[in-house]
Amino acid sequence: MRTTSVPTLPAAAPTPLRAVAEAGPEESYALAVDLGTGGPKVAVISARGRIAAHAFEKVGIALGDDGAAEQEPEEWWRAIVAAGRRALAESGVAPERVVGVGCTAQWSGTVAVGEDGRAIGPSIIWLDSRGAGAVTRVVRGALNVQGYSAPKLARWVRRTGGIPSLSGKDPVGHIHFLREERQDVYSATAVFLEPVDYLGLRLTGLARASHDSITLHWVTDNRDIDAIAYDDSLLEMAGLERRTLPELVPTGSVLGGLTPAAAAELGLLAGTPVVAGTGDLHSAAVGSGAVDDFAGHLYIGTSSWISCHVPFKKTDALTNIASIPSGLPGRYLVADEHETGGACLTWLRDNLLFPRDALDAGATVPDDAFALLNETAAGVAPGARGILFTPWLNGERSPVDDHTIRGGFHNISLSSTRADMVRAVFEGVALNSAWLLGAVEKYTKRRFASLAFVGGGANSDLWSQIHADVMGRTISQIADPVLANVRGAGLLTHRALGHLTLADVPAMVAVKAVYTPDEAASAVYAPLLKEFVNLYEKTKGIHKRLNGARVSGHGA
Repeated sequence: MRTTSVPTLPAAAPTPLRAVAEAGPEESYALAVDLGTGGPKVAVISARGRIAAHAFEKVGIALGDDGAAEQEPEEWWRAIVAAGRRALAESGVAPERVVGVGCTAQWSGTVAVGEDGRAIGPSIIWLDSRGAGAVTRVVRGALNVQGYSAPKLARWVRRTGGIPSLSGKDPVGHIHFLREERQDVYSATAVFLEPVDYLGLRLTGLARASHDSITLHWVTDNRDIDAIAYDDSLLEMAGLERRTLPELVPTGSVLGGLTPAAAAELGLLAGTPVVAGTGDLHSAAVGSGAVDDFAGHLYIGTSSWISCHVPFKKTDALTNIASIPSGLPGRYLVADEHETGGACLTWLRDNLLFPRDALDAGATVPDDAFALLNETAAGVAPGARGILFTPWLNGERSPVDDHTIRGGFHNISLSSTRADMVRAVFEGVALNSAWLLGAVEKYTKRRFASLAFVGGGANSDLWSQIHADVMGRTISQIADPVLANVRGAGLLTHRALGHLTLADVPAMVAVKAVYTPDEAASAVYAPLLKEFVNLYEKTKGIHKRLNGARVSGHGA
């Protein structure tokens, strides 16, 4: 194994950790940051899981017809500082009582960082598919299986548990895109960081990644969960340079101390311990309270997924589901994803119901737009009067890895109404969840009796019941579900600092309501689920022909 390290950044001098005064559990707090796609949530969380205060700041996203999806790291940081200061002020918690800082963030993104420790241009985020063509060229060989060289596929799966996505939406695709299309950025880059690790750099001055955050680069040997390290042969296969990747630190370890500059901006004390960050999948699992093996959770935010911790490393390449290093030391977590979950409702609001041209003409978006969507959908019987909505607005990752598939409304007639279409969007996302559930249960060889429901989508009582009916499973709607990720980041921070144990976590997460399947509604949805999957099978070739060259980058 080579020992080459990334260039030392000027800001990388570690800040000594400050001594933390003795305090009871309810007097010790963590500042937790959740950098979602829509913007960061920042919360002040006690060692008993109580959220003393939280705040949110919106950030923008730049999307392009070529598959581009970018955000500005400096905008992330300004929003985090604003939300953090507001949360701290509202909590009334003194800086000396904040004993740690922890972050979670949208996963599978890439920030190019220069020698000066600053981001070079925008971050490429998890929705960006411009590297698809480059990835295809990297992973192919003489004998291919599902688009991958058979020997490469076998080695990747055996060592990492996964493979670079042909969609180009992993850091492998992002980095190759920069090397091929933005050579000035690539040549000026000292290190490529995941968004959560970029936050770690801003907080501590140290460019590091954790054993779990680095996973989607697919260049670490994850077979021994306690000894994860870069693998030279994987680096060569992926076409990545070790010199541009961060040093690794153990999952759940203290990354370093808060720098004086970051402390001054946030209003905290320099040297406050900063715990190595995790991806959003990892923090949601903890924030849902489902921390035991095979305890499942459903997440619907911008994207969506179904996950649980498992005691094994395993990969199903056919459905793009794998167990990867968890945010909990020594544990694996099931990884899968739907590209668009809650984003479908946002799309409905912003493009059909309250489009920009209407706003320019003087219309306004109601503050309770999502509540109105719920009310509208609730007035339509299960089945949306025959309309099916397929929610693949930006392709799909699981249970199919298909970046060219696209969504749509199907079976619309002259009698179809706007209310029917709104209901169909709620149901289409739930049908997609049910499709994924079947694959996850086959993967784990376990039937989930219930799922903890978190993310912004879980604020909807209607969506909770629809999911119960469509999936035929009990849904436990977690209280304050939109705070699951930031809660998870706070609990992981306290755990890393020794303030709580994993066994304490489930009791710290309250359940708002429990939804059981309605037999009559489930009977309506069962045949619709079959046709939903049929729609994918029947239209995937059409979408590939329509979208392949346009969204796959040069030469795809």
